[in-house]
Amino acid sequence: MWAWLKRLFRIGKAEANSALDKLEDPIKMTEQGIRDLKANLEKALIAMAEVKAMGIRSKSEAEDYETKAADYEMKATLLLKKSAAGEMDAAEGDRLAAEALLKKQENDAHVVLAKKNQLYFESNSDKLSSNIDGLKKNISKYENELKTLKARAKVSEAQRDINRDLAGIDSNSTVEMLERMKEKVAQEEALAESYGEIASESRSLDDEIDAALDSSSAEIKVKSDLDALKAKIAAGE
Repeated sequence: MWAWLKRLFRIGKAEANSALDKLEDPIKMTEQGIRDLKANLEKALIAMAEVKAMGIRSKSEAEDYETKAADYEMKATLLLKKSAAGEMDAAEGDRLAAEALLKKQENDAHVVLAKKNQLYFESNSDKLSSNIDGLKKNISKYENELKTLKARAKVSEAQRDINRDLAGIDSNSTVEMLERMKEKVAQEEALAESYGEIASESRSLDDEIDAALDSSSAEIKVKSDLDALKAKIAAGE
């Protein structure tokens, strides 16, 4: 009982694997894989564009902060010059110049951070660009290989069908139909011959009598004509 169940299980498993192989068409799966790669490529291109945009923005921010830092430094210098020239209170001049220098330091710190971000985004943009180039090459390579495999699959399928026909593996049904056709034709020929024999045997007695009379009448007429010709010759005519 258990042996029978195990054997049944093995048969079922084999059939399931065969059905799965038919469902999992390698060409269709490869095409889907290429479509997935192209979708990933599109996402990577969007990501790279966004990273590049952040790098450009960081560069622009660094330039803005550098401009502000230089401006505050210039203002601090002007305040100190005015203070030294007695154009304003010295203590007030020093205080405002110090505040301007603090602002310069803040902008200098922003410049450092912005440039650091710029380098980070540009570095990642370059990496993404390199990865995208590699992905494009792989997609192109896989598409070319898929074209070749499709062509080879068609050729192998055609060769398989031709070789199968030459081997007679799938020609049994054709041969069987031909044999049945031969048998049917032979039966029809035998039936036609049988009907001919029946028709020949079924001639009526009257037909035979008429045929015999027609033959006798012809012989009598020939004999009569012969006798008349002889009499004519004897009379000297």
